[in-house]
Amino acid sequence: MSNFFHDFVLTFLPLFIVVDALGNVPIIISLSDGLTPKQRNSVINIGVATATVVGLIFLFFGKWILNVMGISQGAFTIAGGLILLIFSLRYLTVGRWMDIIKEEMIAVVPIGTPLIVGPATITTLLLLSTQYSLYVILIALAVNLILSWVAFMLANRISGFLGKGGLSAVSQIFNLLLVAIAVSMIIRGLGLSNIIHIVN
Repeated sequence: MSNFFHDFVLTFLPLFIVVDALGNVPIIISLSDGLTPKQRNSVINIGVATATVVGLIFLFFGKWILNVMGISQGAFTIAGGLILLIFSLRYLTVGRWMDIIKEEMIAVVPIGTPLIVGPATITTLLLLSTQYSLYVILIALAVNLILSWVAFMLANRISGFLGKGGLSAVSQIFNLLLVAIAVSMIIRGLGLSNIIHIVN
């Protein structure tokens, strides 16, 4: 049980940071402006459902993609860490994940992807699939998606309670954690590739 909790925390936290449910609350409020409560709930449900499908596709077929392309775990860990590091550093200057993602890709469904499951989340899922059991990642992903759904449904209340400054501060703190996680991924990848020796 202790091992499961340990692995769950290590998979939940990176996903929680890149999904950024609280940080996305202002975007949800903006996107749903002018909609009736029923329409707003429908949009949120479709968005979360889309994010779930996209996330599961990359989670289940991630290892197969790596094997087909002949990419080693160490190489992908380094690449994933670098990508997350670049995204997180750009976030510190841009201030919003959505602003970064808009420059990189066209959203098929804005809320589902790239708002919830975007490049950073996909990279994190692929990386976690090479290190942890699938069922642990599935639980961590499910919990994050549920939290996102709850946060979006309560978007107006959360925004009123924390304010724009509070939401921004929470996202910035989580982003600093993501920088540390990205650096640890790079170090782990260098160790897996036998480029450096890591002393546990």
